[in-house]
Amino acid sequence: MSKPKHHRNAPSRRDVLKVCAVSAASSLAVPTVHASDKSGSKNPILGTGEHAYECIHDWGMSSLPGKANYGNASHGVAIDSSGLIYITHYGDPGSIFVFDPDGTFVKAMGDVHQLPASDGKAKHGCGHGIDIRKEGNEEFIYLAASESSLDFVKMTLDGEVVWRKGRKAIHADSNRYPEGAKYRPTNTSFSPDGGYFLGDGYGSGLLHQYDKNDKYLRSVGAAGTEDGQFRTPHGQWLDERNGEPKLVVADRANERLQWFDMDGNHLKTLGGFLFPADIDVSGDLMLVPDLHCRITLLDKNDNVIVHLGDDPEWRNRALDGFKMRSQREQWLPGKFIHPHDACFDADGNIFVAEWVKTGRVTKLRKVS
Repeated sequence: MSKPKHHRNAPSRRDVLKVCAVSAASSLAVPTVHASDKSGSKNPILGTGEHAYECIHDWGMSSLPGKANYGNASHGVAIDSSGLIYITHYGDPGSIFVFDPDGTFVKAMGDVHQLPASDGKAKHGCGHGIDIRKEGNEEFIYLAASESSLDFVKMTLDGEVVWRKGRKAIHADSNRYPEGAKYRPTNTSFSPDGGYFLGDGYGSGLLHQYDKNDKYLRSVGAAGTEDGQFRTPHGQWLDERNGEPKLVVADRANERLQWFDMDGNHLKTLGGFLFPADIDVSGDLMLVPDLHCRITLLDKNDNVIVHLGDDPEWRNRALDGFKMRSQREQWLPGKFIHPHDACFDADGNIFVAEWVKTGRVTKLRKVS
């Protein structure tokens, strides 16, 4: 069974943005937002029944030390087996902030994905996709920076670089990056045999598959709108909910998810999304952060359970020129701006990192 991102451990886990109509699949679930007084909380509650969550915005923000900041955006989120939460960002210092489960800042790391100051610009991180996997007795971080000049990196939880692959190395493996070809990787996912996929979401639109010995196997996909093709494969994940392992891809600009077998053969396409950014799985639940202001939960049959935070009127405001991502004074409790990544922790809570200036991490605390 696939494990949640807090165990992205298993070997067995800006285009033209537009507002899309909510499909028939979306209408299956009606979101609920109401205030809560449980445990003295006044935070909004999103969802209902067994899928109800207390919405705690700016989780961990007050514990950032000194001049530490998320900069232009918070991007990715992953959780290790001890419960530490890792948030990638475009701020300083480093490209990753680490927090304990209570939201207390632990450390900054990830200097390998920080650009130096130049041309009047301050130094800043370039953290984007982050995933963690246990290999033997040790956990490792896999980082995709989404910058063509920076390497795809594997490192220890202490920040020691194990290896790094740049554009030239991936071209030598795949023969996909001649001079002038676009390359900006966005996320990583894992295969059950110890291998991994690197998604070049902002570049070629391909997923590059490697085995457990870092040997290149194949590239999956092509640019386009047909089944098996992508327009911004922004995130992906290992889906083992129904037995046979499958790769599921957030085909963002095509507003859909696509499933593939472990040899890269297309299996299924599911529409009804707005701008899906990434994926996580916990038990029978699939979690899809959608850059267009909501979080979607799917059951084991890929039916929509609920769109957390969904509000068409709010979405129209938030997507109007994307100005709201830098207008914090307009943000409202219980409303998402641009969910960019999300994952479950061991208790079924959800952590959401948003693509907004100043950054924002929201904890959706499971209340039922």
